[in-house]
Amino acid sequence: MEQLREKQVYTGTVEGYSSEGQGIVRLDGAVVFVPGAIRGEEIDLRVTKVMKTAAAGEIAAIRRPSPERREPACPWFGQCGGCTFQHMTYAEELRAKEQRVRDALLRLGGTQVAVEEMLGAPCVEQYRNKSQYPVGADGTVGFYRARSHQVVPVERCLIQSPQADRAAEALRRWMARYRVPAYDEKTGKGLVRHLYVRVNRAGEALICVVANGRKLPREPELAALLREAVPSMAGLVLNTNTQRSNVILGDRYRTIWGESYLMDTLQGLEFRLSVPSFYQVNREQAEVLYSKALEFAGLRGTETVLDLYCGTGTITLCLARGAYRAIGAEIVPEAIEDARENAARNGVQKAEFFCGDASAVAARLAEEGLRPDVVVVDPPRKGLAEDVVETIAAMGPERVVYVSCDPGTLGRDVKRFAALGYEARRCAAVDLFPRTAHVETVLLLTRGNGAQ
Repeated sequence: MEQLREKQVYTGTVEGYSSEGQGIVRLDGAVVFVPGAIRGEEIDLRVTKVMKTAAAGEIAAIRRPSPERREPACPWFGQCGGCTFQHMTYAEELRAKEQRVRDALLRLGGTQVAVEEMLGAPCVEQYRNKSQYPVGADGTVGFYRARSHQVVPVERCLIQSPQADRAAEALRRWMARYRVPAYDEKTGKGLVRHLYVRVNRAGEALICVVANGRKLPREPELAALLREAVPSMAGLVLNTNTQRSNVILGDRYRTIWGESYLMDTLQGLEFRLSVPSFYQVNREQAEVLYSKALEFAGLRGTETVLDLYCGTGTITLCLARGAYRAIGAEIVPEAIEDARENAARNGVQKAEFFCGDASAVAARLAEEGLRPDVVVVDPPRKGLAEDVVETIAAMGPERVVYVSCDPGTLGRDVKRFAALGYEARRCAAVDLFPRTAHVETVLLLTRGNGAQ
């Protein structure tokens, strides 16, 4: 890396994209990551930071622009760290995401399983049904700048719901009018930390204010302002988080007005959603994702299915309709409570739920002699712990359906499964997060060399 100098301008061609969606340029063997660059473009780049094995750069000039380049529709693009691909066509974005999945499975997973489909979204705007707005120490309500905790005051986000943006503006006005202090993460002082908004298919909103305390000043006035801004508000909840950490939600909730939950429909089933319950943020694409997971599960009505990281039971209940028995496990108590209510509400009697860490629940069920035919996992971004992979393999299911939100940890876990006799057979990518660098993957693993 000695040949590259910071602040120096170099010319190169963009070869592809990093896992974060940045353009990759190679200069005499050195890799430079350049935000906003598009595959195939010839650019002048300015090196901003030289590291041990790579460098960071910025576009100084575009000598030969890509035909896929577009003017970003969002005026905050490049400042707010939420979106990565506003500067290119959606077709190019999908190509970048499909390539990311292929590369991760090959390089990290050691498998050449084909990505059968890259399932794009019919709508790339206002698709998020859950929004989380950080509040800066100066009272700014918006989104974090990329790789920082500086809050950019975004007034209208193209991928959030209109209800969420209106709620954010109402919170800004309430804080300014009544001089309510924002939380300062540097000092641990102040009150308002985050605004959380969840919206269902009918347009109803559940709003939660995350605070460094158990009560807010002028709570009735806050509820009134939010109801005026969002007439469809179903409930206003206060979440208390007094921990000095980056975790958004604390573990204490109090309903200020209305209901503490929201109802929504997915795959023809009705779900109750409380604030901490996991639920896919893109409802329409979640239905595509779950349909593909059900296809890979290959249920015929006689199977026992184990669903780890089940959240509010969305996948579990979908699986239960085609299985003999479905078991869901989730560590969040509120989510398990919702899952059990969701099963009863939808008349699903073949589903049961356990609260606990995925590793502990899977190990206990294995000790009790459970031998599921199919195991479905939908873990957080960090993927599966190694002991969870080992426990699943020890149960000996014929099929493992892995729903992943991070191709990198998916590739790592595929390699772990391969060492235990499970081979990647089918794979599809689903875009639940248009305009961002995130992509969901559904992958089928089968035991041994037998066909599914």
